Amino acid sequence: MTKLTLPQQFAGISTFGWLRAAFGALGGIGIASFICRLWLGADAASLPYLVAPIGASAVLVFALPASPLAQPWPVLGGNTVSAFVGILAFKLVPDPSLAAGLAVAGAIAAMSLARCLHPPGGAVALTAVLGTSGIHAAGWHFAIVPVALNTAILVGLAWIINNATRHSYPHRAMAPPAVTEPDITLDDIDAALGAYDEMIDVAHEDLLALFRAAEAAAERRAGGG
Repeated sequence: MTKLTLPQQFAGISTFGWLRAAFGALGGIGIASFICRLWLGADAASLPYLVAPIGASAVLVFALPASPLAQPWPVLGGNTVSAFVGILAFKLVPDPSLAAGLAVAGAIAAMSLARCLHPPGGAVALTAVLGTSGIHAAGWHFAIVPVALNTAILVGLAWIINNATRHSYPHRAMAPPAVTEPDITLDDIDAALGAYDEMIDVAHEDLLALFRAAEAAAERRAGGG
């Protein structure tokens, strides 16, 4: 019997991992949509009960739950803060094109300051500016329902589903194995990342654990173990 193997874009993700992510997103989006629709009631006719950027958030929390961008605070804070920034840009800037650019730029700045950078937040800010008349009429309420409510439900389900399938969420870095000298430390990782001057979508604690695991494997190979 031929074993099902899917092409891998990221190392360390099995076929089961992709299927788990797909079914997690199915449940997360479906339940968030159902609850928010009930919450809005008659208002669901004019205000979306599910915002499109939540789909991108679902990809992160279910397919890449170890990513720093997919942790609970970045997801919930990033989407909500960005919604407020987008609403503010729409209210202050009459020109939609300029307001759209300022909304996304402001969302990036606000998320960075609040330590909750989450890529779908940029799309949330854009939705607040270029969305429907119902979104504009809702004003600040749009940031709470549906954005914050959608996101909170998604994060809660991600916590349940990821932990039920043995994926820590919020993510906890694995304990790095002990190695002989020279021993790489978190300060070394931070110094290397600072010199590299690029954002890498891996927590520095995970990088340390991976480097030490690779060192341990190299030591065993050199020792014939």
